[in-house]
Amino acid sequence: MKKIFNLLLCFFPFITLHAQINELGVFLGGSNFIGDVGSTTYINPDKLAFGVLYKWNKSPRHAYRFSYTQSTVSGNDVDSEESGRYNRGYSFRNNIKELSAGLEFNFFDFNLHDYHTKVTPYIYTGLSYFFYDDLYIQGGYTYKDKTSSSIAIPMTLGIKSNVTPHFIIGAEVGARYTFTDNIDGSYPSNSNLSNLRFGNLNNNDWYVFSGITLTYTFGQKPCYCAE
Repeated sequence: MKKIFNLLLCFFPFITLHAQINELGVFLGGSNFIGDVGSTTYINPDKLAFGVLYKWNKSPRHAYRFSYTQSTVSGNDVDSEESGRYNRGYSFRNNIKELSAGLEFNFFDFNLHDYHTKVTPYIYTGLSYFFYDDLYIQGGYTYKDKTSSSIAIPMTLGIKSNVTPHFIIGAEVGARYTFTDNIDGSYPSNSNLSNLRFGNLNNNDWYVFSGITLTYTFGQKPCYCAE
């Protein structure tokens, strides 16, 4: 994460040459998993999630957002209300390291150069690329086959406010629809392990980040006019 944070810093001298305003901050919260192993509760953060984020506010209504977030996700069938899963008793742990880029849209104007207190709900979506362990379950035990990567579609809903002229705090829940079905070990990509595949093979995995963001604003006053 330190390398990615340093990489973001390298772009700031170039970014501040433009008539825009920037935000740099942190995310702290929790994560949970939705798939073929464990609980099916949609929002149930049970593992620590943290990261860094940068926003380039193009207008009071929208910003380009870039972030790095990492967490451990896990599932245990004994936490499921489905009797089939509970009796099966599978469990897993996996590591998620995610890079995400996209557009954040504010429902209300959020002009950062108007220092009056403002509050707005917002949504964020874009594209995420993440690394995870390709797992398989055999004999009730979970094993790692290799490190893999995939893409996901983030769908985030939040609310934020400028608590001081230069600090913005937000609370958000962001679900990621992934293009893999093996974060939980239910669909190992290795063809030699195809006999170990189980669960609903037509539904891909989801993971959710829920937490708080705190960003610091800096940069020149934006024009916010049509180009």
